[in-house]
Amino acid sequence: MKESRIERILVDEIRKAGGRAYKWVSPGNDGVPDRIVILPDRPPIFIELKTESGRLTKRQETQIRRLQRLGQDTRVVKGARGLAQFFCSIGRYEAASRIYARYVE
Repeated sequence: MKESRIERILVDEIRKAGGRAYKWVSPGNDGVPDRIVILPDRPPIFIELKTESGRLTKRQETQIRRLQRLGQDTRVVKGARGLAQFFCSIGRYEAASRIYARYVE
């Protein structure tokens, strides 16, 4: 599955949960995570999305470490299975079930 499709699923499921998954573009700061997920009554979560076989670039690794050193919840989510696992980790089991049923073989 393409990264753009994984990103679309994330955005749609976060909206269903009453939140937002903002695209993060930071001029002069290449490698920042793809999305900032904001859900009701939770701190933001920074998410870098990858395909199942995708790899982080050195710049992405650096940006993720910087955010983590600042105490930010920063995650790398790989493929549909990783997306379902992410939703389980935040207690959104219905979203995880939908993703497993539709996209995980």
